[in-house]
Amino acid sequence: MAGFIGRAAELAVLRKRLDRVARTGTGAALALRGRRQVGKSRLVQEFCDRAGVPYVFSTATKGASPIEAVDAFLRDVRESALPADPELVPALQNGSWPDAFRVLASVLPDAPSILVLDELPWLAEQDALFDGALQTGWDRLLSSRPVLLLLLGSDVHMMERLTAYDRPFYGRADTMVLGPLTPADLGDALGLGAADAIDAHLVSGGLPGIVRTWPHGTPALEFLEEECADPAAALFGVPEASLLAEFPNPDVSRRVIEAVGSGDRTHANIAASAGSRDGALPSGTLSPLLRRLTGEKRIVAVDEPLSTRPGKPALYRIADSNLRLYLAALRAAHEQARRGRPEAGFRIVRWRWTSWRGRAVEPLVRQALERADLPWPDVEAVGGWWNRRFDPEVDLVGADRAPVAGRIAFAGSVKWLGSPFDAHDLAGLRRAAVQVPGLDPAAAGLVVVSLSGVQARDGVDLVWTPEDVVGAWRS
Repeated sequence: MAGFIGRAAELAVLRKRLDRVARTGTGAALALRGRRQVGKSRLVQEFCDRAGVPYVFSTATKGASPIEAVDAFLRDVRESALPADPELVPALQNGSWPDAFRVLASVLPDAPSILVLDELPWLAEQDALFDGALQTGWDRLLSSRPVLLLLLGSDVHMMERLTAYDRPFYGRADTMVLGPLTPADLGDALGLGAADAIDAHLVSGGLPGIVRTWPHGTPALEFLEEECADPAAALFGVPEASLLAEFPNPDVSRRVIEAVGSGDRTHANIAASAGSRDGALPSGTLSPLLRRLTGEKRIVAVDEPLSTRPGKPALYRIADSNLRLYLAALRAAHEQARRGRPEAGFRIVRWRWTSWRGRAVEPLVRQALERADLPWPDVEAVGGWWNRRFDPEVDLVGADRAPVAGRIAFAGSVKWLGSPFDAHDLAGLRRAAVQVPGLDPAAAGLVVVSLSGVQARDGVDLVWTPEDVVGAWRS
């Protein structure tokens, strides 16, 4: 699968800003953030190609000095379509960012144009004065001109800080978060039915770099088998590169990520797996690490039991399903592929596939239900519920808010297996649902989401199929 996929809504957002620039004759700024490999640069390049106006696309280099960064930026300006004459862009000796923005302003056309600064956090990391220089350059030189400034970055925390209240660029840029491609995008692009599109989303994480290598109409297991014969496949390279970019050293953070990726979900289990010969990782070390991995890095997600009472324990998972699969199975398969044993690699994936998929699909189903027009209009949050013994675990709980709800609207089950949801499953759901704190059995509904259909639906208020899950991204 080649070419540009989806992103119609995101392109429309960018087009709206450029139209405003053309209409008012003044500048507009937008900060676009999202995790690595999600397609920020590709989206903006596609927009620039379609926009029909001159643009400069400048990508920072990690580790470059401030002087090298300024020189590279001016070279990008000189080689772009912005200046009427490239000779008008001088090569500065020991140039600074204020100098660079003055040069840029001097060659901007009177008609609308686009300025893209990609990997912006690297510029701020290299030069402590960059944020202030950007604010001053925008306020004094650029905002009064018809230019659309697009600021891109993969370090989500630093991009959030760029426009925070106490930062120089506060109030000057709109913000946009780019997520992965949706299951509906993948179904349309790859010619897959709903169930196969969901599988493709779980395998790829919705990351364009993997999706572009996916042959049209190929189910997930067939794709995985083909890729296990290719040690250089993007399926392996994308998650590996993402992990190394964020955590290049085999330190405690990496050990925690490895533990979560291998299936340890609770604080205690993660501490044991990420510990050393001296014992489990101390809570004073692990708790701040988990807060950083969930809050700043966003590489780990945390789920809390959803009910009308605070609950424990919190459960941790790798946020991106592609990286989750890589840590759970693909890395071992990749090692076999490197050794010329693709069949052994695929056996690892196939052996772990069913149980991994059954767990990995639950966050996607919850997200789909939150997006959908449900029979319970006050539902704003969909999660799950469990007690300390994990007996029972309820896959789906719909409520008016999270993590402590005011009202529970429904409880439900996700069965993502080759067999249908049957009477035994329904009886188990009924027994589990009544244990959710705050759930009124006489008023709350029952929801079933099943890969392979439903045989027992007596008293079930809502039944969803894979088509309904994918359809949540079409409405």
